[in-house]
Amino acid sequence: MALPGIAPYPLPAPGDLPTPRAPFRPERDRLALLVHDMQRYFCRPYPEDTPLLPLVANIARLIGAARAAGVPVFWTAQKGDQFRPDRGLQADLWGPGMSAIPEHEEILPALAPRADEIVLHKHRYSAFQRSNLEHLMRARGRDQLMITGIYAHIGCLCTATEAFQRDIEPFAVADAQADFDRARHDMAMNWVAATCGGVLSTDMAAEALA
Repeated sequence: MALPGIAPYPLPAPGDLPTPRAPFRPERDRLALLVHDMQRYFCRPYPEDTPLLPLVANIARLIGAARAAGVPVFWTAQKGDQFRPDRGLQADLWGPGMSAIPEHEEILPALAPRADEIVLHKHRYSAFQRSNLEHLMRARGRDQLMITGIYAHIGCLCTATEAFQRDIEPFAVADAQADFDRARHDMAMNWVAATCGGVLSTDMAAEALA
């Protein structure tokens, strides 16, 4: 039930991106950026070479661009030693999850939020579940969500799907997400493009934030 070991694979290149069905276009004054589950516990299955290093660099670039543009950035992070009934059905699939130690809970230092930025405590796959993410976005006049982080076919995909169902336009940043393997990564990008949102490269996302 634990997380699998993850073999290296190349992140999608701009020429690999699927064509979205939705006509959505990212607009800086409507956007918020989400850094999804970039904690040590979730990152440790990756080897040190790829895809984690380019992933971290791409997310860090987008965090910097969002901060410079005044675009709100939100992080999700799970707590360790979760109460079993609170963890719910996830325990049946993934076991007890992380422990309440820095080696598990800490967001990677290169992507760490500032003291005045918001970290949402994660309870389910979607960042919207049991959180006030939608309220925080609406209060800031934001109805577009740029999604980065891991894992593309689980939490990132569920967040994009739920954003769409809340009338928030989602954008998956293909080379600023990673997954168990390239097949599941591509499946997630194709699913977003076909059913609920846009798919961007980091270059495209940075341009939208500029």
